[in-house]
Amino acid sequence: MKYPRYQSEVQGWRHRLHEIIFEADTKAGKTFDILLLITILMSIVVVMLDSVESIRMQHGQILIFLEWCFTILFTIEYVLRLTCVGKPWRYMKSFYGIIDLLAIIPTYVSLLIPVSRYLLVIRALRMLRIFRVLKIIQYVDAGSILVKALQASRQKITVFLFTVLNIVIIMGSLVYLVEGPENGFTSIPISIYWCIVTLTTVGYGDISPQTGIGQVIAAFIMIIGYGIIAVPTGIVSAEMVRTREQTVSTQSCPQCSSEGHSSDATYCKNCGAKL
Repeated sequence: MKYPRYQSEVQGWRHRLHEIIFEADTKAGKTFDILLLITILMSIVVVMLDSVESIRMQHGQILIFLEWCFTILFTIEYVLRLTCVGKPWRYMKSFYGIIDLLAIIPTYVSLLIPVSRYLLVIRALRMLRIFRVLKIIQYVDAGSILVKALQASRQKITVFLFTVLNIVIIMGSLVYLVEGPENGFTSIPISIYWCIVTLTTVGYGDISPQTGIGQVIAAFIMIIGYGIIAVPTGIVSAEMVRTREQTVSTQSCPQCSSEGHSSDATYCKNCGAKL
């Protein structure tokens, strides 16, 4: 009779821990998330300060100590997240699961490759949780619509990028034939690089055509560039219009920790677990 009671106590403990770590609807959960965001921000500041040579020379040991303290805290948090989730592997493969893992790996890798610790700035992505903490549902909803629009338009965008790739290869090769090495276009790859810079209206100015024909081609590429900029925007916008808006909640699945469920959802849209 003790085993069922013990199992029930464990399930209750995991459920309570899940509410605190994953949910922002309760006072304890919101407090945890706010403290977590503050800790993430502080850890990013430490990494940035460590990159300043004058500060690193004076306070390097303190910064390294703080960095390890933050990493240990995030490691414990990551383990607790895996512990209270019914399906840890699903959480590990999720967006936030991958980000949480990448947020702690660089410090351990820095034992072998010291410079890798600067990759800890990836912790900034964990700040995306602020939308859920502050209950800014419209942003969560907008993000969901944008993701669905990008997924729906991926085939059109792929065709578009393939077309752009063909344009830069052809035009870059043409400019190479017209200008030649004497004007800085020493190879077709360099000419393609110049074409991409020109087409995207960046215009570094490190290479520029000197002949009349080359300048005409450059002007033509610039005009095409202005037209091309609007194409992906139109594709995604059209898909966003087709995407039906729905109200989402901040509730997290107790099994796979996925979010973005409809406010009236009873079961998880990913794993089917009861919410």
